[in-house]
Amino acid sequence: MPGENAAAQSFPMARAARCPLAPPPELTRRAETDPVSRVRLWDGSTPWLITRHEDVRAVLADPRVSVDATRPAFPHTNAVSKARDTHMKTLMQMDAPEHTAQRRLLTPEFTIKKMAALRPRIHRIVDDLIDTMLDGPKPVDLVQAFALPVPSQVICELLGVPYSDRAFFQGVARTLVMDELDPGQAMAASEALNTYLEDLVAKKNAEPGEDLLSTLTVEQFRTGAMTPREIATLGQLLLVAGHDTTAAMITLGTIALLTHPDQLQAIRDADNPAVAADAVEELLRYLSITHTEARRVAREDLMVGGRLIRAGDGIIAVKSTANRDHTVFPDPGRLDIHRKSRHHLAFGYGKHLCLGAALAREELQVVYSTLFRRVPTLKLATSPDELAFDENAVFYTVRELPVTW
Repeated sequence: MPGENAAAQSFPMARAARCPLAPPPELTRRAETDPVSRVRLWDGSTPWLITRHEDVRAVLADPRVSVDATRPAFPHTNAVSKARDTHMKTLMQMDAPEHTAQRRLLTPEFTIKKMAALRPRIHRIVDDLIDTMLDGPKPVDLVQAFALPVPSQVICELLGVPYSDRAFFQGVARTLVMDELDPGQAMAASEALNTYLEDLVAKKNAEPGEDLLSTLTVEQFRTGAMTPREIATLGQLLLVAGHDTTAAMITLGTIALLTHPDQLQAIRDADNPAVAADAVEELLRYLSITHTEARRVAREDLMVGGRLIRAGDGIIAVKSTANRDHTVFPDPGRLDIHRKSRHHLAFGYGKHLCLGAALAREELQVVYSTLFRRVPTLKLATSPDELAFDENAVFYTVRELPVTW
């Protein structure tokens, strides 16, 4: 059968140099001709690859599918993720009812209303960073000058983590999302960040503030519901995921818009905030930055796309090809900021829909509606062909983006 014959193909797959923002050609081919098939991972395991929108959404919402990384045959991204996820369970590796209980603690803190209330502060952060960038030398690396500091400052203020310590936690985040390091290094970095956050919980306990870590300390630690280590582990997830993903979206979104000047012009000239909102959804669909995709394991037998997936089989749900499914998004390889793309799967689907989706949307809407208006002549300071895209990380991006104006 086609899916079985594909077992020798390794995953993740290489992207085409001429189309670095598109999914790998082999993934696109499978979505068209062999949508439920086998791939081979770094450890020799052969999980199922699910590539079409309907099937990916069904898998992500199916209670018979588990995110528990300690289950046999769970398709770990690499040795680093296996070491981390089997020793430190976070919200992302929890099934119900454990997942339901912990998510219930956080959901009130990440509501659309609360995230919208942060918009003025996000605007100030964005404007201050642009002011600094315009006052400095050019060309400049947009990643370090803007794309990384925006979400880092926002998540630090939300959690109550001193932004002055950013070099430390950004270094840990870099270690945890790469596919090149010794698992021991990653575990040591993760442990150092947990220790740092535990110390911070102790400070919050002595002098609570208005931030999320203070809220968790007062409502969970003081009541005996959570230990400092449990709060630290949760904080690590929010801190790492809360800045690295959005930084990658700001970076790749800027590349996409600078290489599609008609789309960029439409954003720059728009007075209606709905234009920026639609643009964010389309860029999320178009870019799908989670390079390693969504990992799961079947708890029971289930049929997906006409194929039988047995209990215990690993599953990789490919959001990047789901978001380029022509039956859902006509002409999916075309960037169109006026497209209604809200039903994309960039944030996942079902019970594990990204908790920070509303925050990311606020940040991205402010960034795209402000950066190009305030710096109307912004352009790449190098050829797009010379950009070094990082395919050895969980989140696909470039680590350096030279721009000028």
